[in-house]
Amino acid sequence: MNLHRLLLKRQAEGRPVRVAVIGAGKFGSMFLHQAPRTPGLHVLGIADLSIPNARAALARIHWPPEAGAAADAATAARSGATWLTEDSLALIADPLVEVVVEATGDPAAGLVHARHAIRHGKHVVMVNVEADVLAGPLLAREAAAAGVVYSMAYGDQPALVAELVDTIRTGGFSIVAAGKGTKYLPAYHASTPETVWDFYGLTAEQARQGAMNPRMFNSFLDGTKSGIEMAAIANATGLAPPEDGLAFPPAGTSRLPDLLRPQNEGGILARKGVVEVVSSLTRDGAEIPDNLRWGVYVVFEGDTGYARRCFAEYGVATDSTGRYAALWRPYHFIGLELGVSVASAALRREPTGVAESWAADCVAIAKRALKPGELLDGEGGAMVWGKCIPAARSRALGAVPIGLAHGVALARAVPQGALVTEADLQPHQAGGAAQAAREMRAAMRGMAMDTIGEL
Repeated sequence: MNLHRLLLKRQAEGRPVRVAVIGAGKFGSMFLHQAPRTPGLHVLGIADLSIPNARAALARIHWPPEAGAAADAATAARSGATWLTEDSLALIADPLVEVVVEATGDPAAGLVHARHAIRHGKHVVMVNVEADVLAGPLLAREAAAAGVVYSMAYGDQPALVAELVDTIRTGGFSIVAAGKGTKYLPAYHASTPETVWDFYGLTAEQARQGAMNPRMFNSFLDGTKSGIEMAAIANATGLAPPEDGLAFPPAGTSRLPDLLRPQNEGGILARKGVVEVVSSLTRDGAEIPDNLRWGVYVVFEGDTGYARRCFAEYGVATDSTGRYAALWRPYHFIGLELGVSVASAALRREPTGVAESWAADCVAIAKRALKPGELLDGEGGAMVWGKCIPAARSRALGAVPIGLAHGVALARAVPQGALVTEADLQPHQAGGAAQAAREMRAAMRGMAMDTIGEL
């Protein structure tokens, strides 16, 4: 509990932690809003594909116009201003940058940026969970070999779940289940960018006025984002994904320890030590009063009578037997909390969660019957959604990860509800970030699992 003190020390020494932010979208903007309010942090540069869009984002968060006026990194360092550039690789490589925040949301680009940062001796905070699930264990190994930190993004749910898991394990308890809440119904898996606002109770015009991205919101709704995040948590904690994907059981906080316990003890779990997402809605669409839609949780076990008596004495939420207990956090602050990861990487040289094994994958499932020659439209689109399954199963089936199910053509038909495999695809075109991502993916498939874990 000393990050703030360490930041104050860097501030007093006149050498703030200098940060490069890649991508000025929603998550990046939330961090940028807080960074000037955090002593000891300096956003040295922001890279975005569109400088006008980046300036518009900065205006929305009340960033002073003069603060984004630096012509290069050196000028930014001297003046305390920020360099805006479209050249992400140049910004990352600049010797004045200490920490790189990758917040593009593009999985292939995220892998390129992270590797570039690691090669140049920079710590990486990977907001881009899609990229982390594609090849996070490989990036973590490369970062460790280079003597830098590769980290999940605090404020996002995977890092917060990893923190809860670590806290409970450090206290000597075993994890039964961990995950997050979301709004879910089975029908949501078929949602498209054209239908998504109906599910949210919004008109297309209301969404446009709110600058809401239909693909992003569709990924939240159709289960893909949940699948990606649970895969990231499994890879960081060693918890297991369900064999055939998340169940999304309806549950409020009061039901967590009763529901998320083994089947032979009255719960729904096939085994202990898993990731799962709970729905804020009952299957008939009614909202659960004590739902965890915005939060994270962990269910753990008191394996002695003494521990269970302590749970009862201190009001810990438990199941009916008193054996299984739950701890949760009802909200997460997204990019507003990201400074914790930046400071932890730079000042403690510790990640706020990191992929330690390839335990889980998020694979593409057909939303409708797909035809030969069609181009897959990826995460948040109208053609596929992402399901979290064990990595061993994904490897055995040759599954296409959701992060690479974009802009590739089908060689044969895929039935609705079927998993898309590499054998279903036409040969890939060589070159570009997507090719680099495929090569990283192939390298990770070839790594022994015990080697991945030795970070």
